[in-house]
Amino acid sequence: MDTPRIKSVTPLADWRLLVSFVNGEERVYDCKNLIGLERFRLLKEEAFFKAVRVDVGGYGISWDDETDLSEYEVWVRGIESDSIAA
Repeated sequence: MDTPRIKSVTPLADWRLLVSFVNGEERVYDCKNLIGLERFRLLKEEAFFKAVRVDVGGYGISWDDETDLSEYEVWVRGIESDSIAA
């Protein structure tokens, strides 16, 4: 199966993201494990974290030119939203 593109992203509490895909599925991606990595250090700042957006074409999400995640990463490591409490 090809990885579906991302339709929308919504920041949630506790450094999680609700990501909606074009196929209608939603996944929750936990960013807490990224915060310790140098590339993602700015995610510690709540305002920066909440500024997440979908990349053109839905091929990922990003905060700036250096801080981003692919649609594949979110799809594979995200948890189906109906299996957890948002």
